[in-house]
Amino acid sequence: MTKILLIAQIVISVALIITILLQKRGAGLGGAFGGGGSTYYQKRGVEKILYYSTIMLSLLFIGLGFLTLMLS
Repeated sequence: MTKILLIAQIVISVALIITILLQKRGAGLGGAFGGGGSTYYQKRGVEKILYYSTIMLSLLFIGLGFLTLMLS
């Protein structure tokens, strides 16, 4: 059972890394210091799906980590 949870956690972690890397990058170095944030921006389409899937995958990853900890 623990082996299945560990494999699932590895698969979810790879998917989480992919979704994070596919998200749109910020405005470069200027965005880190407060520049370029003067317009309102709304996520649409694929970007919105990536955003929500990143949240879902991170919650699954944390949940599987706690479940593996409880079972071992």
